[in-house]
Amino acid sequence: MKDFGLVAPGESLSVLCLGAHCDDVEIGAGATILSWIDAGVRLHVQWCVLSAAGQRAEEARAGAAAFLEGAASARIEFAEFRDGFFPYQGAEIKDWVAAMSRRFTPDLVLTHRRGDGHQDHREVNRITWNVYRDHVILEYEIPKWDGDLGRPNMYMPVSARLLERKIRLLEGIYGTQRAKDWFDGETFRGLARLRGMECRAPERYAEAFTLRKGRLG
Repeated sequence: MKDFGLVAPGESLSVLCLGAHCDDVEIGAGATILSWIDAGVRLHVQWCVLSAAGQRAEEARAGAAAFLEGAASARIEFAEFRDGFFPYQGAEIKDWVAAMSRRFTPDLVLTHRRGDGHQDHREVNRITWNVYRDHVILEYEIPKWDGDLGRPNMYMPVSARLLERKIRLLEGIYGTQRAKDWFDGETFRGLARLRGMECRAPERYAEAFTLRKGRLG
């Protein structure tokens, strides 16, 4: 399979990471972010979590710091919109994201998948496409009990070493999520193996995304 190169080692890439909740970006694109930094990409990141309060905010700070270690620059912002009620707060969330967009113009936006089963995730996707009309947008996936995984069309092969680092960070930082029966290394490793099989990743693992619009150069 021929690769489409987004960025090469030593080059700069500015990325907006949007997550409805603490740990969303890390689950969906954590190994991709670790891979860019590990490869020597000069990564400039705006990391935004829209629902983070109390212990979840502490986890979000720790997670962002761990996954962005070694980035060229990182700005982390949290909001406290009500978990589970994003569709009813859409105007306020859009205002927040739009204000943030005036401070940071990324090369790439990482956001939730349009067909995600969680209503908050779908609302973030809708707002992302409304605010970022002239950007490359990659929609990441999050496994959950809903059984809502789709058919991605863009893959990021990741090394076994960095996948294991991602899993260690997820299991070590997000104590509030450990009681969930799907939140464990087997789930994350299994999905990465499946996506790695689909794209014939060199080390057998990959993260997958949906790219709805792009331009060949």
